[in-house]
This record gives sequence, structure tokens and C-alpha cells, in this order.
Amino acid sequence: ARTGHRPLVTGEVTPRAALVFGLVLSALSVVWLALTTNLLSAALAAGAIFFYVVIYTLGLKRRTPQNIVWGGAAGCFPVLIGWAAVTNSLSWAPWVMFAIIFFWTPPHYWPLSLRFKDDYAAAGVPMLPVVASKTRVGWEILIYSWIMVAASLLLIPVAPMGWIYSVVAVTLGVLWLYEAHALMHRIRKAARGGPEDVKPMRLFHGSISYLALLFLAIGIDPFVG
Repeated sequence: ARTGHRPLVTGEVTPRAALVFGLVLSALSVVWLALTTNLLSAALAAGAIFFYVVIYTLGLKRRTPQNIVWGGAAGCFPVLIGWAAVTNSLSWAPWVMFAIIFFWTPPHYWPLSLRFKDDYAAAGVPMLPVVASKTRVGWEILIYSWIMVAASLLLIPVAPMGWIYSVVAVTLGVLWLYEAHALMHRIRKAARGGPEDVKPMRLFHGSISYLALLFLAIGIDPFVG
């Protein structure tokens, strides 16, 4: 299985030790931000931890195929925390970055879920590819992909961003949409009796590079543009 060699699975780390370690680190991180940065960033960090552990892991993960859609919001909090840490405020720009990551999360994880559908099913996790057809998964990946690219372009006037980010966002967006549509094409061929392997990991691996390069451009643009 994909997670078969993780320390909790192999017994190298006990569930109790992992729980204590996680609680201590979580508490220390919130207190550290409050004492050394500001209360807004500390509150956002506490909210992110609560959302991930309680709302996503305990509440959504094993109950709905939309688990990573709403649960994925926890992974968007770091941009808000970072912005608040520097400015002690939240403007529209960090919320647009939040939206980019929010709409990136489903088309990032669903290709992985297509590849490891049987593992998720065996573990009782109702990821969308477990409970829905490949065609429906492909359509949802396309919808979220287009919204994500639109959000990335919205940052240009909102931030505002310069030419470096603009070029990178457009280029990466075109490449992403090409791969998303190519995946949908392979899914349709499979539905008509073509190869069952629709190569979903191409989009999964590409999605990692997409987000890394996009946010690298966000960091570089103010110094160059």
C-alpha cells in the first residue's frame, strides 16, 4: 500500500507518542507566534490546526467524497498566516492566494486517488474516485482546474503583480489545462474500451511543480517586476 512504510503503520512510532508530539508542537507553535509575531497569525495557526485535525481528519475524511475539497481549506491557511505575520492584517491578496490553493487541492489529489483507488477503498476512505466514475472525476478535475487558473490570473490586478508573475501564471496555467484535458481525453478513451491506465500521475506530479513555481514567481516578482 502507498502508506505501508510510514512510522505509525510499521510501529516505529506509537499512536500515543504521535498524539503527544503533535499536541506539544501545535501548542508551542501557536504560543510562539503569539509571543514573537502577533495575535492574528497565532489565531490563524490555531484555526488551521483545528480545521485539519477536527473538521477534516475526524469529521470529513471518512464521511464524504468531498473530504479534500472542504478539508483542503486547512492547507490554504499558511498563506494567511504568513501574510498576517508580516502585516498584522489580511487584505484581498492573501485571500486570492488562499483561493488558488483551495481550487488546486482537488485536481491535485484526485489523480492520486485514481491511481490508488483500491487502497483508499480498502481503508474505508470514500475519495471521489472510489465512489464515482472516472468520467465524473475527470469532469470535476477540469472544473476545478479552470477555476484555479482563473484565480491565479485574478492575483495580477488584485496584488498587483508584475510581468514576471503574469508570464509564469499564464504559461503554467496553459500547461496545467493541457494536462487536465489530456487526462479527460484518456478517461473518455478508457470508457470506450481503450487502455484502462489513464496515467493520472502525470497531472499529480505536474501539480506539485505548478504550485511551487507559481509561488516562487509570487516571491520573485516584486523584486524584478
